[in-house]
Amino acid sequence: MKSSVPVLVITNRKGGAGKTTVSVNVAAEFVALGKRVLLIDLDSQGHCAVGLGVKVGSKQSTIHDIFTLSDLSIHDAVCETTIPNLFLLPANPAFQHHKSGNDNQCLVRLLADESIATQFDVVIIDTPPSLDNLLLNALCAATWVLVPYVPHPLSFEGVRQLVRILFNVISEQNPKLKILGFLPVMTTSKVRQHRQVSEQVTKQFGALRVLNGIRTDIKLAEAFAANKPVRFYAPKSRGAEDFAQLATTLLELMTNLD
Repeated sequence: MKSSVPVLVITNRKGGAGKTTVSVNVAAEFVALGKRVLLIDLDSQGHCAVGLGVKVGSKQSTIHDIFTLSDLSIHDAVCETTIPNLFLLPANPAFQHHKSGNDNQCLVRLLADESIATQFDVVIIDTPPSLDNLLLNALCAATWVLVPYVPHPLSFEGVRQLVRILFNVISEQNPKLKILGFLPVMTTSKVRQHRQVSEQVTKQFGALRVLNGIRTDIKLAEAFAANKPVRFYAPKSRGAEDFAQLATTLLELMTNLD
């Protein structure tokens, strides 16, 4: 049984594609638009906690415990953040991916808890770049997938690989899963390669699927170093402006395409 709360998975097969930056900042912008958000960090690097200034103690339960503990309660693992209505289900940096097993429904069962839909309006999942049971769990639980990519040839190849995986998951395991869009990040129209790669994405997947990008902005990196979403670190920056616009667009798409 799938959760009745919308689940937005942010993923790309290639590392360094901006998944965590997008996850943290979209979560913060959704909250600013009145949503109660649960951010789940499936990537064992645990960078969502860094971006939100959350210190995860050694005895803290994490999302990765669902793969080794059958009696995990989500309420034991969810952490409050300094942002009201934004909660984090943190990662375990010591988790070894091969211990995630073969059951791709662990996250589906966890999110089927009725209290999730009662407490949250949307769940956002940040994923690891590896193709393993962690990613499959996220995709099986997802309602929507957002694919950030850096306008670089290798990132474009990562997008193509991911789309093949998505089609397999949709056809065999989660037919309700929809691709919300492709999001260029760290982009500038002045760089010819950036324009060319985005044109390739548009040609392959359609202009309606390619969202307005997140422009290159050092404030995004500075905000992460300051353990804050960019809207709180530099609210007048290009990055803050782009993420605010993105969040509004995503919520409109999630409503209109539901």
